[in-house]
This record gives sequence, structure tokens and C-alpha cells, in this order.
Amino acid sequence: MNYKSFLLTLSFILVASASFAQANILNAKSPDEIGERTDAQKALDNDKPLEYGYVDDRDLLFSKMVWEKVVLDERVNFPLYYPVDTNNIGSNRRSLYDVLLRSIKKGEIKNIYDDSYFTTKRTLGDIQDALALVDTTDIGFEQYNAEGTVDAQYIRKREISAYDITEYWIKGLWYFDKRQSELKYRLLGIAPVAPDVNFIDSDTPELIPLFWVFYPDARQVLHEAKAFNGSNSAVPFSFDHILNSRRFNGYIFKEENVFGDRKVEEYIADNALMQLLESDRIKENIRNFELDMWSY
Repeated sequence: MNYKSFLLTLSFILVASASFAQANILNAKSPDEIGERTDAQKALDNDKPLEYGYVDDRDLLFSKMVWEKVVLDERVNFPLYYPVDTNNIGSNRRSLYDVLLRSIKKGEIKNIYDDSYFTTKRTLGDIQDALALVDTTDIGFEQYNAEGTVDAQYIRKREISAYDITEYWIKGLWYFDKRQSELKYRLLGIAPVAPDVNFIDSDTPELIPLFWVFYPDARQVLHEAKAFNGSNSAVPFSFDHILNSRRFNGYIFKEENVFGDRKVEEYIADNALMQLLESDRIKENIRNFELDMWSY
């Protein structure tokens, strides 16, 4: 590495550290000033997600749409799950679900849908039934029958929180760009998955996607929200960086196919090992297309 390259690399590291670390923590004279960037810092920061390059349809030599499950029990996926308890932690750290839901409530994410094909657009009011449950206990029904009113203590309220999120389902397109001669991946949609709120306290609750977010619409929000970096807390990763660079582990549970995009579990039932092997087979078929392009 020559001297000029070394200086360029060092400058990039310093700018990145200043951009992503908790701003002004060493210069703050009161806790209120922590996290507030100065005008000089704002001028130096180019704080926006890296734009996708334009890809013409004629440049697509090959493409395959896949759906993946990102299970949050796996350690590599912990940055997408934690923190789930925000009572004793700063406001600058939130889980991916809290970031998505907060942005939907603020109107920063407008494109939410009820399925991964983005056919029916939803609003926050439309998805409230999937996020919260308000029910009356048996004692409350007895009180209502006797008195015509129900005390608040007999009304059970249950809301889906970040703690209840068990998976994320992501939809993306693998494609071979013949102009750049490279196999690439473009993330198109993401959905938090949790137990059905109506049966959340049962022994085996059914997992359902709460809502689907059209990912390009959420990139700015996810770029501004940072996930914890266990190796270096001064340089946290943005959620947009984690997802676009595929710093997670997921397995394919569905691909586009002639059978109406049927899921793997529909033709390989009750056998988790064979389902994982089928997921690996689909991955290898996609990767082998790029390798076969360079076979003489």
C-alpha cells in the first residue's frame, strides 16, 4: 500500500468514526448535548444510504426471486433483535422492529402491504388488529351482565413488542448483470414475523408476518438507525448496511416456480433437515449460474 492510499484509508476511518459514533459524547458539557451533532459535523457527513445503480431490464441475463427466513434465535442475527427492553437504555439504540413501527407511525415509511407481492396497500390503522389485542376476562363478562359496565382491571390488553418478534421474512431478487458480468442481490421487501396476537399465549402459536415493507422506501430510515457493533461500539452498523451487505444468516423457504411459488414445506413436509438441504440446493443453483458463465 503506497503512502497516498494509506492516507486515504486513514481519512475514511476517521470520518466514519466521527459519523457513526455517539455524536459529541467527549465534548458534551451536559447529557442533553450527547447525540447532538455540530454544524461542522453535519457539513462533513454525507449521511445518506448508498444509492442503487440503475439496471436496465435488457441487462438482466438471469434472475430468481427468493423468500428467506431470518431466525432471530441465531447469534449472528442478534443485532436485528436486540435491544428488546428499552427502559434502561439510551434512545439511540432500538431494535429493527421498533425502528420500523416508529417510522410507520410517524409517516416516514408509507409503503406497507399485507403480502410480499405488494398488491394491497395498508395503513397503520389497518394493521393495528394484528399488533394489539383487547379482550375482556370472564369476570369482566360477569360484571357486564350484572351491572352493564366493566372495570378496567378486567380488560386484558396485549401488544406485540420487539420481544415477540421471532423471525424476519425477506424477499429479494438474485440477478446476473451482463453489463458488469456479476451476480448481484437486491432486497425488495421485509416483514417482521410474530405469533398471532389472538393466540400468542398458547403453547404453539402460529407465526404470521405482521406487515410487509417495500424495502427501497425504508432505506433512509434504516440508514439513520444504528445497530450495535460488538467488535467496535464506536462504529455501529446501520440496519440498511446489515441487510444490503447480507450480514445475517437466512435460509430460503420459497422461490418463484411454476407451481404458484409454492413453499418448500409444501412439497417437503415434516422434515426440517430435508427442508434445509432443499434451501441449500436452491442457493447452489443460483450461485452455479455465475460460475457456469466462466466455464469454457
